[in-house]
Amino acid sequence: MANKNLTNAKRAKNDEFYTQFGDIQKEIQAYLDYNSDAFRNKVVYCNCDDPFESNFFRYFVLNFNKLGLKRLVTTSYKPSPVANTQLGLFGDDKTLAPAKGRPKVTANKFIINEVKDVDGDGEFNLKDVAKQLKANKHNEWTPLKGDGDFRSDECVELLKQSDIVVTNPPFSLFREYVKQLFDYNKKFVIIGNMNAITYKEIFPLIKNNKLWLGNGFHAGNAYFFTPNMRDFASGVYDKKTGLVKFRNVCWFTNFDHGRRHQPLPLMTMEENLKYSKHKEIKGKAYKEYDNYNAIEVPFADATPSDYRGAIGVPISFLDKYNPDQFEILGTSDNGLVDEKFKKTPGLSKEFVDDYYKAGGTGAYKEGNPTAGYYENNIAKMAYKRIFIVHKKVKK
Repeated sequence: MANKNLTNAKRAKNDEFYTQFGDIQKEIQAYLDYNSDAFRNKVVYCNCDDPFESNFFRYFVLNFNKLGLKRLVTTSYKPSPVANTQLGLFGDDKTLAPAKGRPKVTANKFIINEVKDVDGDGEFNLKDVAKQLKANKHNEWTPLKGDGDFRSDECVELLKQSDIVVTNPPFSLFREYVKQLFDYNKKFVIIGNMNAITYKEIFPLIKNNKLWLGNGFHAGNAYFFTPNMRDFASGVYDKKTGLVKFRNVCWFTNFDHGRRHQPLPLMTMEENLKYSKHKEIKGKAYKEYDNYNAIEVPFADATPSDYRGAIGVPISFLDKYNPDQFEILGTSDNGLVDEKFKKTPGLSKEFVDDYYKAGGTGAYKEGNPTAGYYENNIAKMAYKRIFIVHKKVKK
């Protein structure tokens, strides 16, 4: 059943998005800037990556010595829809003899223990890796027995032998993927949908500072290559580049980095009401939720620096979250919030009645934890909210 689920994720749900080399380079550099030995003498495992297509493999193999890696392991899922179309590592390079016996319909396992200039041209590049693999000197290229499911016995065994996992896993299996990482106590740098922040399986890890957002994509925009040309509900496809742009994708990690400890500059509540650039805040009172003892703050930079109670902020706030500055109390999305902040188990009946009278739509269930507030006497439901409190002014 596990393999069937992965097949569905890969084919039916088109979970094929390939990360850009520059984005990987920028992200890993953030951890190196914070700790230059973060990857030294470590075994890195990319368990959703075929070297024929993966820029994760390309980045780590080209920076193997610079990072001081002990070993690089990559395993792929069978079959790969874009094999040999991105990197041109084996067979496409005209300077190399055509590859024979390439396992086109099997999942691959590559183990890199050493990288060096083997052709004597004075530099190390992917041609050297290809030659080393073909000669089977210190490195290994073999087909997997199974289809490369990250939950298979042979992939789990490789996971046990690794120190750090870096990849772009299937978003539809994100909960299970993260659980496995924690089950085996691994460090990781992975990509996921921002909405995963409020999953009941993920949010407690964030709240307890066991998982947090990484350095992030440039300007919050993530671009991925995909072999599946189609319409995307949350992304924009560019036919010219073959890239899909997402704004709801981020890096998840348990590696520390400098940006995570940068304090968010804020104004007082009085200053926000006078000078905020947001029309929803300037000259208006902060709204209070119907079902939580907290105020609604829809923009991170409008968080009042002197407010002593709970504050409801968008999930995107976590991109600016500093654990030295704030404490996470809970989330409205799954009702995962400290009981002392609840006014009611869910939105009050009066609020719900007013919401529908005002033209609100959507099914309401008893005890719905969604945060709601009144604006000009009109009942409105907020989108997913995280509740925070200032550490220095906490009651």
